[in-house]
Amino acid sequence: MPEAVRPEGAPRKPAFEARGLEKTYRMGEVDVPALRGVDLELFDGELVVILGPSGSGKSTLLNILGGLDVPTGGRVRYRDHDLVGATAADLTMYRREHVGFVFQFYNLVPSLTARENVALACEIAPHPLAPEEALRLVGLEHRMDHFPAQLSGGEQQRVAIARAVAKRPDVLLCDEPTGALDALTGRIVLEVLESVNRTLGTTVVVITHNAAIADMADRVVHVGDGRIARIDANAVRRPASEVTW
Repeated sequence: MPEAVRPEGAPRKPAFEARGLEKTYRMGEVDVPALRGVDLELFDGELVVILGPSGSGKSTLLNILGGLDVPTGGRVRYRDHDLVGATAADLTMYRREHVGFVFQFYNLVPSLTARENVALACEIAPHPLAPEEALRLVGLEHRMDHFPAQLSGGEQQRVAIARAVAKRPDVLLCDEPTGALDALTGRIVLEVLESVNRTLGTTVVVITHNAAIADMADRVVHVGDGRIARIDANAVRRPASEVTW
């Protein structure tokens, strides 16, 4: 495959490179393929949307990129990290040093404040942001000492993003981050992800079944039946504030 080229013509090396990626799950006596020979490159500083219906394999792909799962075939690298041949300890260190995760459900500790929830991530990162700074990045500087039960769903998701960003990850992997939110609140969360990408230069990957979100991405990876159907590049990213669904 030829090396991808920036719009201005300067070649760049992918941060992620997957080739022939396969994943099959064993359900009793039945093999269920989730990925069927996926080739994909992701580049530093991109905002990428992986779009597809439920069961298309997009969450499996995200989990493999994040070192939460391993493929049954093919290869995938993050820079100089071989994610296929890595040990469990290697993958733990890879996740700790390079990757932040945001999921559909917030997974906050209910007995801890927003500040304390973010501080948990800071404890395992080598060069973290201060919890207060991470919460300011997501616009929650006035809610730092509130508990999750005192926050709206959108605010809880923004705390979850602050917790992920506090590690200063190179890449932020987001699995249906607006799936449990209404349109207005979901748009606010997308604006936060957009800001993280632009302000910190973090590579942001968002998986979703919502086609409207695709307009805010640099590139859109369409996934179906465990395969990449096509990859589209947006000449101009639409601001997250204009996303409607």
